[in-house]
Amino acid sequence: MENTKRLVALDVFRGLTIALMIVVNNPGSWEHVYPPLMHSRWHGCTPTDLVFPFFLFIVGTAMWYSYKKYQHRLTRALVMKILRRTALIYIIGLAINVYSTFSLDFTQVRIMGVLARIALGYGIASFVVLSVNINRVKIASVLILLAYWAVLAIFGGNSPFSLEENFVRSFDISVLGINHIPVFHGVKFDQTGLLSTLPSIVNILLGYLAGNLIDGTAKKPVAVRLLIIYGLTGILAGRIWDLVFPINKPLWTSSFVLYTCGFASLFLGILLWVIDVKGHVKWTNPIRVFGMNPIFIYVVAEFLAITLWIRTAHMPAGESISITEWIYLNIFRPVAGDLNGSLLYAIVFTFICWFFAWLLYRRKIFIRL
Repeated sequence: MENTKRLVALDVFRGLTIALMIVVNNPGSWEHVYPPLMHSRWHGCTPTDLVFPFFLFIVGTAMWYSYKKYQHRLTRALVMKILRRTALIYIIGLAINVYSTFSLDFTQVRIMGVLARIALGYGIASFVVLSVNINRVKIASVLILLAYWAVLAIFGGNSPFSLEENFVRSFDISVLGINHIPVFHGVKFDQTGLLSTLPSIVNILLGYLAGNLIDGTAKKPVAVRLLIIYGLTGILAGRIWDLVFPINKPLWTSSFVLYTCGFASLFLGILLWVIDVKGHVKWTNPIRVFGMNPIFIYVVAEFLAITLWIRTAHMPAGESISITEWIYLNIFRPVAGDLNGSLLYAIVFTFICWFFAWLLYRRKIFIRL
């Protein structure tokens, strides 16, 4: 490894995940996007659907290394640190939701979201892994996934895994209030809502177990082999469970957890082999730039994207459109066409975010939210 303090493969995995997250979230036109860069409409899993669960898995793996200096035990100082970080990430996510509406009417503001899920998942998973031994972390993961399946199957009505009748939707509306739930495919439903955050905690717990595996295996090629085996097993188990509990990102089903964590383990194993075992590190430097300030760069990208989509620019004919649409229609589409122009916009947008991340990286500024 490059040093004993950082797992380079993890930094690269995190950097790749953040880069792809920005790309898929920021096309020049939502009407012209290549299918692999779109989320599945309901059941199923596209490459884009892997991005967020990958990030949660990475949070868990990093958690193992972060808590080593505390001997993986709760202390008063650590409790306060976890609570502060959980609150900060959640508040920033809420600020993004408020900014996206350009209104201070909190009766309509979305309460949950990507950062809210990260915050709650990180906080709850932290207390789990620091309160029980590693074997009980495994047991807790299994119980959460089985319990979530049972809850959705029992309380979901005649069509428990449909968009209209699923229990996740009715639970979130009851607890959060219908005014705080966004519209999803014409229905009030939050695809990063409160109840579906429960199984996402397991993505973090399984990432934590991956960190334990890597750190606790003396020979890294052995760790690589185990990560790949567990990854393939998770993918297969997810596909089998899909037969009765569909792989579904908006519901964040238990089969989706196993399936995505399987791919995360597989990719981390491959990166570990290439980078930390074989020593091919130089090519990773540009990617690691994203991996060093991941949440901060994601937040910057979100605020920039919202600004470009909500603020308006006037076309010669007098109609009002977003700045993003104007740039796409007048710069990228004429050069590359509909689909490629939309993708080119996303790539340029991502590069701008990367340049900002590089400035921080160059000055050794690492912002820990």
